[in-house]
Amino acid sequence: MIDIAVVRGPWHSVASRLNVISAACVLLLLVACKDPKKAKATAVPVAVAHVEKRDIPYEIDATGTVEPLQTVSVSAQVGGILTHIDFKEGDDVKQGQVLFQIDPRPFEAALQQARAGLAKDSAQLTTALQDEQRFAQLVQKDYVTQQQYDQAKANALSGKATVNADEALVETARLNLEYATIRSPIAGRAGAILLKQGNLVRAAGTPLVVINQIRPILARFAVSAVHLPRIRQYQSDTLSVVAQPTTGLGAPSRGTLSFLDNAVDTTTGTIMMKARFPNTDAVLWPGEFVNVALELYVEKGAVVVPTTAVVQSQTGTSVFTIDANGVAEQQQVQVERTAGDMSIIEKGLTPGQTVVTDGQLRITDGTKVQIQGATNGDQPRP
Repeated sequence: MIDIAVVRGPWHSVASRLNVISAACVLLLLVACKDPKKAKATAVPVAVAHVEKRDIPYEIDATGTVEPLQTVSVSAQVGGILTHIDFKEGDDVKQGQVLFQIDPRPFEAALQQARAGLAKDSAQLTTALQDEQRFAQLVQKDYVTQQQYDQAKANALSGKATVNADEALVETARLNLEYATIRSPIAGRAGAILLKQGNLVRAAGTPLVVINQIRPILARFAVSAVHLPRIRQYQSDTLSVVAQPTTGLGAPSRGTLSFLDNAVDTTTGTIMMKARFPNTDAVLWPGEFVNVALELYVEKGAVVVPTTAVVQSQTGTSVFTIDANGVAEQQQVQVERTAGDMSIIEKGLTPGQTVVTDGQLRITDGTKVQIQGATNGDQPRP
């Protein structure tokens, strides 16, 4: 009887040898991979930008509200039937343009009546003046008594007063007839028509339409009172303000600071300001919110990098620079301020250096990088 162990022995030996050989090959491969001479380091792809010198404006950002330069509620000054409407809702109207017409016939009749009364009393005044002159001569010759002369003189004075009152009535009637034609007091954009043709209009009653002057236009905004000393230092009639709707639609509008409030709001710690814009393209609209930038001065030759290049960490503020060999180096910097998408560097960088703007999370000091693109100019030199 043959021993099973003897029969299986040779096969077991061959399998063991194969396992040993396989393990040795794996170890050789691992050693080869760890060998720096045989393993090729993979460069990390990053986006970069150049450190530049630029003239950067010093701006104070705020959120504001657009408001019309003037707002007028057009109301009737006389009552009557509204017979004509000579514009459309939403039209741009000119100053003095006819907007509404109230039935003028009652006012025309009143004017004619006032003029007739004036003519009558003027004729009576003429007679009274003639009597006064005649009695003045007669009283000197004692042909009439002093009392008769005084009465003639009083009649003349009374006639003058009556004529003056008639002239006032004529002017009032003329004004009422003029008020029957309602004109725009300002140039601007008309709103909704609140009373339609055929309605009875009452004097000083319901407004007929509201007109907003939008060319030029104002933007009202508030900034922190901590900026007040600097604002007062650079305040002038030409201090530039840029406004853009918060929706981001439309080109930014440039205007000038027109008003600085005379007191700080103690509740909010802010001071209210207004800027005036030509608004010839009507980008700014009353009531909408805008992002406002108050430009105080321009800093010449500031050292700047894209804000995306600046990294905040527990050790401070830094950027990754790329040397001529394509190796990243973490460098501490001091940021003076930000302006839009740029950061002004006070200390730590010089113009011409290359900094990483995207990919910082994948690199450390000494990492080999592969430049994918520059965000503010040509590709940096490798």
